This record gives sequence, structure tokens and C-alpha cells, in this order.
Amino acid sequence: MKLVFAGTPEVAVPALDALIASDRHEVAAVVTRPDAPAGRGRRLVASPVAERAAEAGIEVLKPAKPRDEEFLARLREIAPDCCPVVAYGALLPKVALDVPARGWVNLHFSLLPAWRGAAPVQHSVMAGDEVTGASTFLIEEGLDSGPVYGVLTEEIRPTDTSGDLLTRLAFAGAGLLAATMDGIEDGTLHAVPQPHDGVTLAPKITVEDAQIIWSAPALRVDRVVRGCTPAPGAWTLFRGERLKLIQATPVLDRTDLVPGELSAAKNNVYVGTGSHAVELLWVQPQGKKPMKAADWARGVRIAHGELLGS
Repeated sequence: MKLVFAGTPEVAVPALDALIASDRHEVAAVVTRPDAPAGRGRRLVASPVAERAAEAGIEVLKPAKPRDEEFLARLREIAPDCCPVVAYGALLPKVALDVPARGWVNLHFSLLPAWRGAAPVQHSVMAGDEVTGASTFLIEEGLDSGPVYGVLTEEIRPTDTSGDLLTRLAFAGAGLLAATMDGIEDGTLHAVPQPHDGVTLAPKITVEDAQIIWSAPALRVDRVVRGCTPAPGAWTLFRGERLKLIQATPVLDRTDLVPGELSAAKNNVYVGTGSHAVELLWVQPQGKKPMKAADWARGVRIAHGELLGS
């Protein structure tokens, strides 16, 4: 099939690579978000998908909105059979959905109908799911509600951050998307409607969502830290400034600290929660680089009974 691939971040690049490598399909063009300011100089930078497509000599389309008439005209001119999508980042209007004969097929990083929305992996980690996966489905106008072509499952390990899990799903999902294109092309794969039961939503995680509530159980604190790593980053307040929490682990045998109370030894830093303590392993003070929590604690000289979050 002639394909137009839509995607933006680094997590979409493995799927693009898999389709470029396929001897059954032609990636005629790539659709991605416009260049965005990045870095200290805030210079405009192309998306990872745009950079990979340019390396491969593939035409790159960067519409401000996918309903822009110039973009739609070029899409009709290319006349793709199918448009695979991975984390494109913009809602596709019906006028765009109607262009490819076999539709737009999305690789979504959850087992649909669970975790429909922008942040399925983060929500899955924060909810304490033991298993997640990826699904390919035909895009409709509803939110991730279209019929499903294929799925794969992936175990969520006890120490997984959302970044760890998303990386594994990106590579496994690349194979699933390529296989889905093959099945659509040869007629052996047919989309099956999603069940009405089991629908959960995964809206974008905000900075406010990533604030640690120390009165919550240690297990919840651990899940929020892992689910918000690397973005937007779990955080708390220390002496009126934000302290990002990069890695922490529950400590089942310590229950002597009140929620938010700090206790620092030579090589360990503990914080009380609504159940047992958690040990802080890596933190990032405001305006500084990530560091071991024990090094941070020595530098700030924690007072007896001092609290996080106050």
C-alpha cells in the first residue's frame, strides 16, 4: 500500500522505521506537527519524526492544523491507501479521515477500551495495572473508540517508569503496526468493534496531577513518581521551592514518620506517608541537575522533624 505516516515524538520513530523497512509498503510522505521552539535559545526544532523522514528522503508535511486546505489538497494529490498514526498530537477532522481509501489506523499504547486518551501509559502505571499493551484501531471521530485490528500485551514491572514502559511498547508496537498494514493490504485482518464495558479515560497528566500528596499510602506515592517520570515529573515543596522526585521506593518496615516528615541518615533519605515510609533515591532541586537524594540531604542539612510539602 501507499502510506502517509502521521506522528511527532521520538516514541513514533520505531514505527516509522518499521514501515520504511517494509518491502510491502511505500511511505510516500509523513505528517507531523510544525517545528516548535526548544532549548535555551528557543530556536525552532523539527520533530523527531520529521528529522527521521528527512534522513530517509521522505516528503514531510507540517500543517498548523490537519484541516488546512493546502494540506488536504496535498494529501488528496498523494492519494494514500492508508495512513498509519502514532502519537501525532492533533485531532483529525472527518474531511481528512475520508481521504485514504482504507482509513487512518492508529497505534495506541493501551489495551483498548482501557485508557483512551493522551496519556495511557502514565495512567496505567499510576493506577497500578499489572499488564498493559498496545492496540491498532481504525480512527473514527470519537476519542480512540474505533474498531480494533490487533493487540499485544506487555507486563508492567514493579520498578517501571512510564518512560521505561513506553520505550518497550514503542518497539513492540512498531511490529504490530507493520503487521496490521500487511493484514489490511492482503485482506486477512478485519477490525472488531470495541466492547462497551471497561472504558477508562487517560487525559493528559498536568503538573498539578504530579504533585505528591504525602498523606496518601506509600504505594500511591511510588506509582505517581514512576508514572510521572520522565514527564511532567513528580514534585513536592521543600522550604517553599519545588523538589522533583525522580526515583523513590517504599520501605515496608518503617512506620515512625508522619506524612511528609523527612529523616536523613548518611546514605539514606526517608519520607513519611499515610502508610509506611518511602526512601528517596534521586531528586532534582529547583534550578539544579538531578542528584542522589543523600547528597541533596547533606547539602541542605535537614532539620529534625522537617516536612516535605509544607
